[in-house]
Amino acid sequence: MTTDVSATPSSGWRFKLGIFIFIFAFALWLLIPLAASMGVAGPRIAAMTGAIFVANKVLLLTCIAVMGKAGFQQLKGLVFGYAKGLAPSGPIGPARHVIGLVMFCLPLVTAMLEPYVDQFFPGLRPNIWQLQALGDLMLIASFFVLGGDFWNKIRALFVRTTTVVDSGAGS
Repeated sequence: MTTDVSATPSSGWRFKLGIFIFIFAFALWLLIPLAASMGVAGPRIAAMTGAIFVANKVLLLTCIAVMGKAGFQQLKGLVFGYAKGLAPSGPIGPARHVIGLVMFCLPLVTAMLEPYVDQFFPGLRPNIWQLQALGDLMLIASFFVLGGDFWNKIRALFVRTTTVVDSGAGS
């Protein structure tokens, strides 16, 4: 029995079925706003959210099983390969650094203070979901403004053996 090593995982039906399962796993989340717009009761939407969360994980595991490790690695490369190219690398200027830090910290600080504002000054904070979504987008955009090296700095916070080397000292 011989196997064709030159065939890529993307050429078979298993890869195509895996892509369908992958897309379906994330498309299920669209049922929640659809149910909310149709006036479904809150407890039912909460139950649906929990069921979709579990189904999403099961479908992703099924996707990996159908595609195989090589196929899933190729799919991950396709999906996340585009995002890696968007992040700039290399040093950034001081103005861009300050703007990026403000974009990074502002949504975090406002989200942290939100419950206290509601407690001490009821009705002061506008409860508009668009502002909350804007804060989320600002946080995500800050990673691109701060550059690729910023992610390495954040990652270094969680590595116990990392040491700081300040190459900018004295300049």
